[in-house]
Amino acid sequence: MPPTPVTPPTPATPPTPATSSAQQSVAQRRAAYLGELARGTDHFHEPRRPDCPWCGSARLRTRLRTPDLLQHKPGTFVVDECEDCAHAFQNPRLTTEGLAFYYRDFYENQDRGEDRQEHEGFAERTLRSRAGRRRHEAAARAMLRFPEPESWLDVGTGHGHFPAAAKELFTYTSFDGLDPTSRVDKARAAGRIEEAHRGRLPDLVGRLRARYDVVSMFHHLEHSPDPREELRAALAVLRPGGHLLVEVPDPDCAFGALLGKWWVSYCQPQHLHLMPLRNLLDELDALGCSVVSTDRREPHVPYDLTGALALAIGNRLPGGDEPWRPGPPTDLQRTLRTALTRAATPLLASAFVLDHALAPLLRRTRFSNAYRIIARKNPGRPAASDGPAAFIP
Repeated sequence: MPPTPVTPPTPATPPTPATSSAQQSVAQRRAAYLGELARGTDHFHEPRRPDCPWCGSARLRTRLRTPDLLQHKPGTFVVDECEDCAHAFQNPRLTTEGLAFYYRDFYENQDRGEDRQEHEGFAERTLRSRAGRRRHEAAARAMLRFPEPESWLDVGTGHGHFPAAAKELFTYTSFDGLDPTSRVDKARAAGRIEEAHRGRLPDLVGRLRARYDVVSMFHHLEHSPDPREELRAALAVLRPGGHLLVEVPDPDCAFGALLGKWWVSYCQPQHLHLMPLRNLLDELDALGCSVVSTDRREPHVPYDLTGALALAIGNRLPGGDEPWRPGPPTDLQRTLRTALTRAATPLLASAFVLDHALAPLLRRTRFSNAYRIIARKNPGRPAASDGPAAFIP
């Protein structure tokens, strides 16, 4: 989703009570991080699997090997690709403990009232606002061809910005949100959603079954340890005839090969699966759905060049005051980081302009970086969510 124009960071200022408090917070978190890292990072990974989790094929190739380019936490991550079905997946996959470690402070940095310039990664800050309002409105408009739904669940809603935008088009629809973080509660408090469900959708099926006319998942499935489980759960909470709206990164995007580890949609270690369009279409058919539409043009997010440049620059700056580093930066390092960040701003602004200038052309080619599927849950056919799991976790 498109980033906002890059603005220069504020100049360094003398410490204030707020910044001192932020530094104390980092120091407290540093002790916890360093305690976990004393054991290394191997225990954050499951054993490497020898076969594809989507089709079971043993014909795998390594597509990517990369460090954490966003937050710069220690560790190396591998993305393998199946040579039979083209499913790409993190291998070895992070354990539950590993996911908690690498997600910690990823979203919290966006909510904390502390100085983001110091405590948030350069690329993380640059790309933070790529989910723009126009993007949300365009996704909501894709559902205007159908009767207005009575109830809509947005899975992975975060702060609820999508429901807030969609409400302007669907004024009689009740929007609920689901998210594993406390952001969903803040979305309800802000009036963007009516009900907040905190947790994982598969764990909440029991009380949400057959409750919604629409379930949306925007850039959510790639974060799930088991995408098929999420799809089954989404269909279970849909009423017969209801619609599932899914957007995910497209692993067939040519930018993946061109930019390598700097392609933002790899997003390691957060993205666990990258699913080709054909795989999801076949899965939805097997689950008893009729695919109403697919779209590779409109979901394209014009941020590939900006993101690659932000990642490259961010990985060459002196480290910030991040709690997983052994200690805070020196005054010289802080000054150098601020100066280099300001110097990089015109480059990022140029990349941003280029991304948007090329978008009308690229979204019509293999450089489109995302796709959208709208599928209808067929009435009268049992939901595959009620049967045994087909996905091999």
